[in-house]
Amino acid sequence: MKFCSECAAPVQLRWLETENRQRHVCTGCGIVHYENPKVLVSCMAHCGGRIAMCRRAHEPSVGLWTPPSGFVEKGETLESAAAREAAEEAGLRIDPADLVLYAVTTLPFISEVYITFRVEVREAALVAGAESLEVALFDEEAMPWGELAFPEMRGFMRLFFREMAGGEFSIHLSQADAHGRARRAFRIVEEPPPR
Repeated sequence: MKFCSECAAPVQLRWLETENRQRHVCTGCGIVHYENPKVLVSCMAHCGGRIAMCRRAHEPSVGLWTPPSGFVEKGETLESAAAREAAEEAGLRIDPADLVLYAVTTLPFISEVYITFRVEVREAALVAGAESLEVALFDEEAMPWGELAFPEMRGFMRLFFREMAGGEFSIHLSQADAHGRARRAFRIVEEPPPR
């Protein structure tokens, strides 16, 4: 950041004792410009033991596969953002109320937080959107393991297939490092609904 978005004066990194860290502070109006992590969502839409995947049309990782995902927009809930991304990238029509939290992953080295939801769809009539070169449903055997978009996805997808096959999902909390390795991982087992 070089200039203030309020008054266009230059900004400087200054140590703020009250926050115990450096922040960008405007040299003109004195406003503090906070840099907070970006929030992204992804949707693990599955149908008959297969997962909907998109081949990316844009960088990063153009031409590689990922579940429908993207940034949360201003005014959206996490669920509505995940449903929107699934529609835009893969043509999936999902009710945000049907999405179930699956994982929260922090990537501090790029200042991003990923919120992953899961949903079982009855029919998956996939249509590639502008951000996808193609879309497909893959079971574990057919998954293009050598063409996944990001290093941390391989273990994540294997875990999802294992839980999907067993019919029992957990909620996963983790922190990934720059090499895609989970540095800390927690598993929260969902309680079965009362009968």
